[in-house]
Amino acid sequence: MHAEAGEAADAVARFLTANAVVIARVASRLRQRPPNSVTTCARGSSDHAATYAKYLVETLIGIPTSSAALSVASVFAAPVRAADSLCLAISQSGHSPDLLRTVEAHKRAGAYVVALVNDAASPLAALADELLPLHAGPERSVAATKSYIASLAGLAALVAAWADDADLQQGLRALPDRLREAFACEWPGALDMLLGATNLFVLGRGYGFAVAQEAALKLKETCGLHAEAFSTAEVRHGPMAIVGPGFPVLAFATSDAAGDDVRAVVREFRARGARVEIADAAGEISTLPTARAQPALEPIIQIQSFYRFVNALSVARGFNPDTPPHLKKVTRTL
Repeated sequence: MHAEAGEAADAVARFLTANAVVIARVASRLRQRPPNSVTTCARGSSDHAATYAKYLVETLIGIPTSSAALSVASVFAAPVRAADSLCLAISQSGHSPDLLRTVEAHKRAGAYVVALVNDAASPLAALADELLPLHAGPERSVAATKSYIASLAGLAALVAAWADDADLQQGLRALPDRLREAFACEWPGALDMLLGATNLFVLGRGYGFAVAQEAALKLKETCGLHAEAFSTAEVRHGPMAIVGPGFPVLAFATSDAAGDDVRAVVREFRARGARVEIADAAGEISTLPTARAQPALEPIIQIQSFYRFVNALSVARGFNPDTPPHLKKVTRTL
C-alpha cells in the first residue's frame, strides 16, 4: 500500500499526458451539446471520487449531478430515462456486474458515457463512448490508493477543460510535484490520536467531503477502526451530540468558504474537549502538514498525505494494510 500510494504522482502525470487529446474532445462535445444532467456510476473508493465529481460539475458547470443507485438496474431491472445526460462511470477494475448493468441501461436510454477506469481492457472500458484510462498501473494492495488519486485528478482535468478554467488547468500541471511533496509529509499527531482509538468522525465539506469519505473507508479497511464520514453541515444534524471530551475527530479543510465551515466545527469540537487533528489548507488551525493550492485540488494533496499516514497507522495497530480481512481486490456486486 505504501509503495503504490507513493506512485500516485507518476500516475497522475501519465494520466494527464496520455488523455489530453481525449479530454479536449470530450470537453468540446460537452460544451457544444450540454447534458441536462450528470449521473455518476461507481462503488467504494470510486464512488467517493464520484462525490468529488458532483461538487466539481455543480460548482464549475452548474449542471445537477447525482449518483446512480446501481441496484435499480441490477436487482430491480427498472427502466431509466437518460436521454441528453452524461453518464460518468468510475472504476478501478471495470468488472463489477451491477456497475456494468447500470451503465448499459443508461447508454441504451441515450446517455453519453465517459468512463474513467484503470483496466483499459475491461468490460466497462468497452461500453464507454469515450474512455479515459487511469494509467495507474497494477494495484496489488486490496486498498486502492493511486487509482483513487488518478480518478480525482482525471475528473478535475475533465471538468477544468469543460469549464475552460485556466487557473484549475494550471494547478493540474503542477499537481504531480505537489503530490510528491505531500507524500513526504508525516502526520504523527493523528497517529498518536488513533493508535488506541475504536471509533472517530472524519469531517470535510465541499470538495473535501470526498476525501473524508475515502479516509473513513481506509480507516475501516486497514486499521479496524469504526470511522464515520460527515459533511460539517450534516454532522450538526444529530451526530455531533456524541462528540465530547476525548472523542477523536480527523478533519480536512480546504482554503475556501467550505473550509471555513470545517474550521468553525473544529473550533467548536475542541471547545467541548474533543481531540481533533486537522489538515487545514488555509493554515489557520492546521495540526497536520498540508499545502495550499486551488481549493478544488487541495483535497487530492491531502489524501496523498493521508495514505502515507494510514499505512503507518495500520502497521502500528498490528494489521497488514495490503490484505484487510474478508476483502478481495475486485468486488463483484450484483
